Amino acid sequence: MSQINNNNYYTTVPTSPNPYIIRKLNNMDKARIMKTERDDWTRTYYKTLKGLEIMIDIQRQIKEILKIAVETNTTITEVENSILTANINN
Repeated sequence: MSQINNNNYYTTVPTSPNPYIIRKLNNMDKARIMKTERDDWTRTYYKTLKGLEIMIDIQRQIKEILKIAVETNTTITEVENSILTANINN
């Protein structure tokens, strides 16, 4: 039984004067550059979102601090009024 040798041998021919190949390579470079720019903008977008989330969290914390400060001020005023009332009565 004979074995069939199915090896394909290809020869390469220089195609540098072919404008299609140059155009194709240029388009590949452009596509690579566009992908890099898109990735950069995507990173910038997510960094911006992260920064906005942090600012919103800080604003919420400030609102909570202001509420606590108002409550503390009210409590201090009530204690001060109690002390003044006690002083006046004695």
